[in-house]
Amino acid sequence: MLIRSVTFYFDKIKNKVDWKLLLFLLLFLNVKLAIKIPVIIFFSLWQFNFKLGLSFKNSRLPLFYIAVIAIGIINWFIYKNYTSVNYNILLLTGTLFWLVCILAIHQIKLAVDHNTPAIIHQTIIAFFIINTLLSLGTLAIIILKVHSINPYTYQGQYQKYFISTGDYIKGITFDTSITNAILNALGVIYFLVRKNAVMLLVCMAILLLTGSNFINLILLPILLIMFVFKTDRYQKSLIVICLAFLGVFMAKISPQNNWYAENTLKPFFHHKDINAKPIPVPTAINIPITLRPDSTLNPEERKQKIATLYLDSVSRLLSIIRSKKNRLKLSKDVYVVNGGRIAIQEPDINGASYQSIKVTPPEQMLMVQFIRTHKNSLPISGNGNYATTLPGKATGFLQTLNFLKRHPNKVVTGIGMGNFSSKLAFRAAGLGFVGNYPAKYVYINHDFLVNHLDLYLNFFSKWSGLHSLTNSPFSVYDQLIAEYGLIGLIAFLIWYLGFFAKHYKKLTYGIPILFLMMLVLFTDYWFEQLSVMVFFELLLLLNIKEAQTPKPLQNEF
Repeated sequence: MLIRSVTFYFDKIKNKVDWKLLLFLLLFLNVKLAIKIPVIIFFSLWQFNFKLGLSFKNSRLPLFYIAVIAIGIINWFIYKNYTSVNYNILLLTGTLFWLVCILAIHQIKLAVDHNTPAIIHQTIIAFFIINTLLSLGTLAIIILKVHSINPYTYQGQYQKYFISTGDYIKGITFDTSITNAILNALGVIYFLVRKNAVMLLVCMAILLLTGSNFINLILLPILLIMFVFKTDRYQKSLIVICLAFLGVFMAKISPQNNWYAENTLKPFFHHKDINAKPIPVPTAINIPITLRPDSTLNPEERKQKIATLYLDSVSRLLSIIRSKKNRLKLSKDVYVVNGGRIAIQEPDINGASYQSIKVTPPEQMLMVQFIRTHKNSLPISGNGNYATTLPGKATGFLQTLNFLKRHPNKVVTGIGMGNFSSKLAFRAAGLGFVGNYPAKYVYINHDFLVNHLDLYLNFFSKWSGLHSLTNSPFSVYDQLIAEYGLIGLIAFLIWYLGFFAKHYKKLTYGIPILFLMMLVLFTDYWFEQLSVMVFFELLLLLNIKEAQTPKPLQNEF
């Protein structure tokens, strides 16, 4: 009877989920190339359908991927890079990356074509459930490690967690936490439009746990616009709940994120010293420091007050012990206060274990050594007195624009694949911070060395407080305009964004998701990441299919 019931339940679920697609998403979105490449090869052979349907009219897949490969090969001839063996290896590697992008969207398209929208939808729900369980499991492990219900405010262990707790919530991809944040931001919009309240709130909660201020900031205006346009009363109430989640998280769970977000955004609007100290509050006169409230004390006076109270308590304790000949054996963290009450001494938050480590960790020593070796060629990181009020990402865009001004002949097709701004360029540098690369084939273009690589080294070879998304020069737009020129950027706008946007009159969640991704592309080289873009393409292709066979959306919960 039990076996029959289990079999019946399994068959019921099996018919509601495309397990092949779910397995593909869980494996291919993994951060490791050693997993991605075998997975795409295996699924391509398993399906064994290579009818891509590429054409200039009604193409089945975006032509953008073919266009960037073609531009890369053209630049290979124009700049005679074929004379360099190492660049030939780099070009081959970059071409394979773009081919994997084509094969990945082809697998997604096959799944969408061969299933009903309902099955794809249930598969997406299953994906987010698994991702949520893994994310919450990671958080639970951190809580057990630090013995604190809220590790986002725990400052011990040299602030290993604290404001960086979200960095460990990586989800099913095991990639950076921002990858998990983007996936859940897509889920928030997707489930909001479909009126799936449970999954919407689950995705919003995991998004907040990743602590990604940038994704929160770009999702917020999209939700507000959706609140005003094309949402009913029920959806508006869900948006309000999401905003309440955000407010509670910022105010109670991780209040230090307010300071971090403020100081991250200040350089965009101000050019003054963001580390300027606030004006001290006037202190009371003729009142003992132990009786004055903490709000009237500066940091030094607060330390003095704590020390005074501690010494007074020790003095009282000794007095009690001597007068009553008390033989109690007290722990080093336990002492007696007025009235004989036993109190436990609180941790010293000014101690070393509660401060962030300022020394360079071992994984950054390779960058430090590289800077020392190439100091004369690095105008930014090699200059110990370099200072700027602009974040690294803004400086990176300025570097690209200045480079194109000095080399107008490279505006049309760019400088070439892997020569200026891409994950491929950083990987081929052989420094190991975006993946391994064979040492004997290391390749660094001079223009990349003195611009984006130099800029990256300046921030990411120093203490972790500078390792911000805003200081990274990574950006798809920067990559396209620098390495593929205006033609590459136009190909992206027409043959990628245009491929999905041409259905705008029929799309529902596809439009806000499209706007979200256009902003997300400022943050990293997402095509080469082989993760977020695949899931984005799944949602858009699904919405297009739903638009071709329209059905009224039901409240599923």
